[in-house]
Amino acid sequence: MTVFPRVRYNARSHVGLKRKINEDSVLALPEQSIWVVSDGMGGHAAGDYASQLITDMIASIEPDLPAADRMHALRQTIQNAHQMIRQEAETRGASVIGATVASLMLANSHFVGLWAGDSRIYRLRDGVIQMLTSDHSIVATLVESGQMTWDEAEHHPQSNAITRAVGVGDDLELDKVRGEVQSGDRFLLCSDGLTKYATFGMLENVLRTEPLETIADRLIQIALDGGGADNITVVVVDIP
Repeated sequence: MTVFPRVRYNARSHVGLKRKINEDSVLALPEQSIWVVSDGMGGHAAGDYASQLITDMIASIEPDLPAADRMHALRQTIQNAHQMIRQEAETRGASVIGATVASLMLANSHFVGLWAGDSRIYRLRDGVIQMLTSDHSIVATLVESGQMTWDEAEHHPQSNAITRAVGVGDDLELDKVRGEVQSGDRFLLCSDGLTKYATFGMLENVLRTEPLETIADRLIQIALDGGGADNITVVVVDIP
């Protein structure tokens, strides 16, 4: 396994100002170069169960796997979580239990992102932000057809309606993005509790200027200042 021993990160999750339960889960496995954000859906004792199951199962991936095996294990673990959540929903007689997932893995000077739902992965490179993922949501189709921007989509009446999640539907299709890692890259993983309130410009400014030690707090404060109606989860990973 290729480890990035000097990679630094900052991870935080906040319940927000309106919710009583934090249905987001966050996972940092720096020794395995894996970071995960998951946003649960289905209400208390359902959404938090789903997101926590996903991160707990990923945390149990065997350490010291070669990069290709680690990537396969990450994908398969999310698929296994999908089936377990579906079984739990059937046991409970629940209509919907599920969670988004956005996962980042580093290996051999490359990154791989796997995701389902509307939790996102961004990268800041040379001072410019890029959204590496594309939401699995109703409004995403409007953005991709050029009818609106991602920032405008956050204010659409159906902005919360996602079309894909772990635990929802018969089969789970995970999307993947990969590329080379460059010195100075900064990655952001987050739940939609942040992106509801932070525009691309706001994210770019904070990612460009804020030190790693305070960046998660700063991003969460933006969401709280905006209303904090949802749980907020942030992971920032710095490549030296």
